[in-house]
Amino acid sequence: MFKDNLVHLRKLRQMTQEDLAESVGVTRQAIAKWESGETVPDLEKCRMLAEIFGVTLDDLANFEPEENFGMNVPPKGKHLFGMVTVGDKGQIVIPAKARKLFDISAGDQLVVLGDEAQGMAIMKTEYFLSLANMVKSMEKL
Repeated sequence: MFKDNLVHLRKLRQMTQEDLAESVGVTRQAIAKWESGETVPDLEKCRMLAEIFGVTLDDLANFEPEENFGMNVPPKGKHLFGMVTVGDKGQIVIPAKARKLFDISAGDQLVVLGDEAQGMAIMKTEYFLSLANMVKSMEKL
């Protein structure tokens, strides 16, 4: 996982092993060994790599594309929670990982927003109202 993610992210950023080695403060040979799986970097170097690539340390080390619809390591803060099926009355089940991350519990109210060109978004009502009130107060200025 780590070695494949490292190779993919380096190539995605159009970096050579030399470029990455310079950014992390190691030799090109060290990068080659990490990418072949011969060795792994220490935690501090892993943290630096995650920062350079804009991904989480956990995703850098553990992300498996085959478990995520063939998608590669996502940018930090971006998630693919899976697919849902729309029921007869339009209901969906929000995946458990998304409910946990966004602290959504049974009985919470959600706002469904739509953009015909870009799709739909769902957010907690309290956050939406807070944002709406902030925009409304800015209009008064």
